[in-house]
Amino acid sequence: MSSLNIYMEFRFIQKVGWDAELVNKSYPWVEKQIVHRPNFSGWWNHFDRFGRRHTAAELLASGNPDKLTVLVHATVQKIVFDTRGKRPKAVGVIFQDENGKQHEALLGNDRQSEVIVSSGAIGTPQLLMLSGIGPKAELQNLNISVVLDNPFVGKGMVDNPMNTIFVPSNRPVYQSLIETVGITKLGVYIEASSGFSQSNNSIHCHHGILSAEIGQLSTIPPKQRSIEAVKAFVKNKRDIPVEAFRGGFILSKVSNPWSAGDLKLINTNVEDNPAVTFNYFSNPNDLQRCVEGIQLATKVVQSEHFTNYTMCNRKTTEKLLNLTLKANVNLIPKHGNDTKSLEQFCRDTVITIWHYHGGCHVGKVVSPDYKVLGVDRLRVVDGSTFPESPGTNPQATVMMMGRYMGVKILRDRLGKLAGI
Repeated sequence: MSSLNIYMEFRFIQKVGWDAELVNKSYPWVEKQIVHRPNFSGWWNHFDRFGRRHTAAELLASGNPDKLTVLVHATVQKIVFDTRGKRPKAVGVIFQDENGKQHEALLGNDRQSEVIVSSGAIGTPQLLMLSGIGPKAELQNLNISVVLDNPFVGKGMVDNPMNTIFVPSNRPVYQSLIETVGITKLGVYIEASSGFSQSNNSIHCHHGILSAEIGQLSTIPPKQRSIEAVKAFVKNKRDIPVEAFRGGFILSKVSNPWSAGDLKLINTNVEDNPAVTFNYFSNPNDLQRCVEGIQLATKVVQSEHFTNYTMCNRKTTEKLLNLTLKANVNLIPKHGNDTKSLEQFCRDTVITIWHYHGGCHVGKVVSPDYKVLGVDRLRVVDGSTFPESPGTNPQATVMMMGRYMGVKILRDRLGKLAGI
């Protein structure tokens, strides 16, 4: 099994009802174009031997340029519907160019033409609601014309909570991020991050994945998210000793969490982020798995193998928890009992790894073939439809899904003439 689909669990394929044969053909199609094995690493990744990164945008090169138009710096404002018939049908979109001018792109007259939304777990439910599909009361509060009342749009928002244990080290460690993953029977992913204290200034600027400035606002309630909160965090981080990041972190991520939240519009401007709450650890099962993950991570750090490698004396659990708290990896206010209660430690040190999913669940917002329920000519193809985040990272699966659904749609339209 190749590097991209090695993380794709067979159970997930069964759960979402995908055709396993087509899945296994779609992964290599993606891999062939953007996955490389550079000389300096034994791992397959998106960097070629020249150090250049390859992204999903390059998959467009496989399209027929005579039938493909790509608009850059174009932001869709809303989906346009024709509501004169028995069922609303999508007829196009309104988008804004880089100069702020709005344009309308309309579908062809044939019945098979459709709008496909791929804006992700945050953007897709936001766009549907801005276009009039969502909870009626919420839309009316913002004076959005209701096209379809669907109370499930933006509901069931889920993120995989991650917590860390700091690993102090008296020897230099190279910078790395999640090269090896261990999966426990409880569905806790044990991963690692290291080497983000390359200089005295580096931790005071940013420290990669463990940095509140690059996305950890989602771990605190919406009303506490503010520019002031980020500025206060940056100010406090200047006082963090370099030793706080001299080493690395063992990461503990809860997969398939039961805790869920929702997404709500704060206004009608598509440029403004909606308010999203994931309700981390609101389900006691998730909290218990976090506790057991932290216990396992601590045990690993305290092991003779680790202390021999890091050239550090074995630290007590309380000392390791204190060191982790000093790293200050999120904006959540800390409590005095964080080192006494692992439950409180989990709540106060949770970070996101941005594996957001949900908000447009199958059976509630879209059909099994991802057509939006209650309207015609509109489909969603992205992680907002996922019931869980597959494997260690959903990126490969999301890209594969694009190819998979593209082939499915062509086969449905053209049959054998599709030629794929």
